[in-house]
Amino acid sequence: MEFSVANLLVVVALLLLVTVTGGVAYLTAAEWRDRRRLDKVKRTKK
Repeated sequence: MEFSVANLLVVVALLLLVTVTGGVAYLTAAEWRDRRRLDKVKRTKK
């Protein structure tokens, strides 16, 4: 099996895509969790 520069670039691009997508998903989940926690704190202080 022969690897060319194009194949290497495709693999690197896919790895970066997965990494960025995972990062966005993590940040979205963290923001959602924090927003829920802050809303809960606001409701209990009333």
